[in-house]
Amino acid sequence: MKLKIKAWLNAFRLRTLPLAFSSIITGSSLALFYEPAKFNIKVLVLCFVTTLLLQVLSNLANDYGDSQKGTDNNDRIGPQRAIQSGALSFAEMKIGIIVTVVLSLVAGVWLIVEATRNLNVEVGLFFLALGVAAIAAAIKYTVGKNPYGYYGLGDLFVFVFFGLVGVCGSYYLQAHSFNVTLLLPASAIGLWATTVLHLNNMRDRISDEKAGKITMAVRLGFANSKCYFYLLNLLAILCMCCFFIAAQIRFSEQLVLYVGFITFVVSCIRVYKIQNPAEFDPLLKRNALATFVYALLMAIML
Repeated sequence: MKLKIKAWLNAFRLRTLPLAFSSIITGSSLALFYEPAKFNIKVLVLCFVTTLLLQVLSNLANDYGDSQKGTDNNDRIGPQRAIQSGALSFAEMKIGIIVTVVLSLVAGVWLIVEATRNLNVEVGLFFLALGVAAIAAAIKYTVGKNPYGYYGLGDLFVFVFFGLVGVCGSYYLQAHSFNVTLLLPASAIGLWATTVLHLNNMRDRISDEKAGKITMAVRLGFANSKCYFYLLNLLAILCMCCFFIAAQIRFSEQLVLYVGFITFVVSCIRVYKIQNPAEFDPLLKRNALATFVYALLMAIML
């Protein structure tokens, strides 16, 4: 029993949650900054719960899809997945995915009802459609025929759902309005989330290519993948700098947030020095935590 529980916890990949929570922290803190009177703690909690379930769903589906297609094999550098190691069967993982889909829908509907109580029904329906799209995106990354993760589209979907949807969506559910300046921090969070996926794909580039998983790292090759990583970080930093100016954040607070960029610069330096793909693995957790910590730092400053 204990081994099964441990297997499921490993399959959930809880270390990925800080990155998923970064968008909720950013969107919610911006809502508190612009519309403090409308802020709802219950909506915040439900946002976190829904995001947690969607991230777990994505991880389970990724385990299932990559194992099914033979991408998770002995050539892969990263930690063994649940099905690959034999800790869980395909049937057990399928049940886990179905249960997580149901829980995600329940949490998502509860969130929408609570957050759009005084709004037009069309708003609730729009967010319901967005939630269904998020569930579909979590599953279709590696599962089924023509999964988009095998065609180099994973980066785009991570940018959209971890950045634009996560930040702007959580903001709107709190503030019941939209501010165009939100696109700047939303893009920054999305870009940093994409760097984490790209680090994963740079680590697995050789085994992915053999298995037919054509990620951006496979398309670009080793050297150009590093340049792409630098570009993602540079664009994220520029987006945040532009937001500081647009939001008229005091210069003393901007200085603190500028210091937060150091972690991402250090990551770029480390990536530049790497020659062995296995060395990308430790940076995954560091960049995910760096994004989470930066979101918290910005929330405190706001």
